[in-house]
Amino acid sequence: MSVGKTICGLGELLWDLLPSGERLGGAPANFTVMAARLGNHGVIASRLGADALGERARAELEQFPVDLSFLQTDTKQPTGTVGIEVMQGEPHYVIHEPAAWDFLKWTPEWYALAGQADAVCFGTLAQRDPVSRETIRNFLRATRADCVRVFDVNLRDPFFSARTIAESIASATIFKLNDGEVPIVLEMLGGPLIAGSEPTEAALRSAARWFLGRYPLKLVAITMGAHGSLLVTRESHDRHMGVTTNVADTVGAGDAFTAALVDAYLRDVCLYKMNDAGNRWGSWVASRPGAMPELDEAASADLPAQT
Repeated sequence: MSVGKTICGLGELLWDLLPSGERLGGAPANFTVMAARLGNHGVIASRLGADALGERARAELEQFPVDLSFLQTDTKQPTGTVGIEVMQGEPHYVIHEPAAWDFLKWTPEWYALAGQADAVCFGTLAQRDPVSRETIRNFLRATRADCVRVFDVNLRDPFFSARTIAESIASATIFKLNDGEVPIVLEMLGGPLIAGSEPTEAALRSAARWFLGRYPLKLVAITMGAHGSLLVTRESHDRHMGVTTNVADTVGAGDAFTAALVDAYLRDVCLYKMNDAGNRWGSWVASRPGAMPELDEAASADLPAQT
């Protein structure tokens, strides 16, 4: 089996402090692990502290098929941690600061990686500090024109702003967000307001068209929790009703969705197949505790063949 595309997760790498114990996470890292499991060359571009948690993170990541050679070490700042309380199946976060990933350093090695990347996924959280924000901007500018730049907005209050969101969407090929984030982002960017607490499918589709009309995006992906997801391009759209599962917790499920979506996008499949892949793998992660659950035999059999 040949290795697929070079896919980078750019940003935070941290420990989720769950009620059940510490689990390694961070949206870009979760995304990269799933992208690698799907047969790609998954690269984590992040920064860890020179501490016990950093050593544990490296040791744990070695069991996954990911490239760790671009992980930076910070001798001053600690490895990131996030307190998580799960209420009614949904995670609520307390993100500690500062952390090593607030100080991502722009290096010649990362410049070379950016030029090799077929896809890169980034969000808002790792842009909360000006140092990492500028490094992420430099990385995106150094990618090839055909690199798929995925902006997973992943709003974590208070670590985002209208300017950061607008600049990030302007740099992206794919914009991914959930249905709860849609009204927030629209209001921040001066878009059409959505009435009611739960946007209808028609309202979400209209919002996606607004993003596509305002920014140089090729695809908007809106996840809707247990109700599936909506993919919208300038020419078409696809609605998936989701995959029924017994939810353990939803930590990392959205990142798995994004990774499977991007893997399918790079294989140039139709919107339905992209949507289906994202929902199946997001559902699988939601059915297991933590963001990087062990890949069991049944799940392994469902991995796509790489050619």
